[in-house]
Formats: sequence, C-alpha cells, structure tokens
Amino acid sequence: MTASAIAVLDIDGTLIDSDYHHALAWYRALRSVGEIYPVWRLQRLIGMGGDQVVTAVGVEDLERRVGDRAREQQGKEVDALLEEMAPLPGARGLLLAVKERGHRLVPASSAQQRHVDVFLDMLDARDIVDDWTTSADMESSKPAPDLLQVALKKLGAPPDAPSVMVGASMWDVEAAKRAGMPAIVIRSGGFGDDALRKAGAIALYDTPLA
Repeated sequence: MTASAIAVLDIDGTLIDSDYHHALAWYRALRSVGEIYPVWRLQRLIGMGGDQVVTAVGVEDLERRVGDRAREQQGKEVDALLEEMAPLPGARGLLLAVKERGHRLVPASSAQQRHVDVFLDMLDARDIVDDWTTSADMESSKPAPDLLQVALKKLGAPPDAPSVMVGASMWDVEAAKRAGMPAIVIRSGGFGDDALRKAGAIALYDTPLA
C-alpha cells in the first residue's frame, strides 16, 4: 500500500474463521422453516449480504415466503456457534502490521452489531483499528459497494482515497471493484483461485499475515 493508505478489511470470514459456520447457520435456519438446501450451495453465498441470501438460493418466492423468519433464525444460529469461531492465524498480526506501517484501518462488516462486538473482542482490536462498520451502517449489502464507501466516510476520506480491500469471497472482490478498490483475498472463504482471479483479486493468501 502507498503511504497513509486505508485498509478496509472484511472481518467476518477474513479475520475470523466463520464462513463455514455461517453456511451451517443458514442451513439450520432454512430447515427450521421447512426448506432444505445443500450446505455447499449455501457456502457459495457466504460473504453476500444476509438480506440477499434467501433470494439468491431460492429466488423471490422463497424470500417472500420465509425470508424474514429465516434471517431471524440465522442470527440465532450464529449466536449458538460464536464460541466455535476463532481468529484466523495471523489475523491480529495483520492489524498490527498495517498500523505499524502508518496506514489507517477499518474492519468493514455487514454483520449484526452484537456479532461484530464479539469479533472485535476476539481480535483484541478496539485499540488498533480506526473505526469499524456493522449492518446498521449500510443501505445495500455486498456485492454493492456501500459498506466500503461507508468505511471511507467514517475516516473522513474521499471515495478515491488510496485504499485496498482485504476479503475472503467473490462478493468482497465484486464490492471492491464497484468501489474502485483493489482486492486482496484470503482463501478462508473457500472460493477457487481461478474464480477469484477472474473476478479481479490482485493477490491470494492462505492466512491474513501470510
């Protein structure tokens, strides 16, 4: 990154090992309202905003019938899995390295506030980061660029400020592209290298501090 650049990092799935937990939470939530979809299919949607997942997996009819109930239950299922989530190797080290190099740092999450609070505590990150986002900060979720744009605004930075996105999914890469940011991807999201590079990822790593 250039001097005084801004690092916008997805936290849920990129710094915290949680993407597969979210896929399982969606499976359980949908099953609780009588809908069963294979976990592998749900996993491919993790990183997309939760408000879009039900439509993406089952088109608009599924959203109309069970969307609100499934989302509410998915949040509860994530609550039950929080103790099984943990920071990925090197996650806190990456935050420290970014700050030590003089860059500004914003974990940009579309997760609910209570989950972001847990993740920040897991990383012991509150005194490291410059600010952070939650689902309450956005109007449109990923792959829309809103969350990344909000992250810049929280620092008082213009949309074209030197910045980079660090994420774990195709949806992170797409959001970064729409926001005009280069995207670095951690493989924790389970997406194939070819697909990530085709989407526009400029670099791929196994762990946050690799």
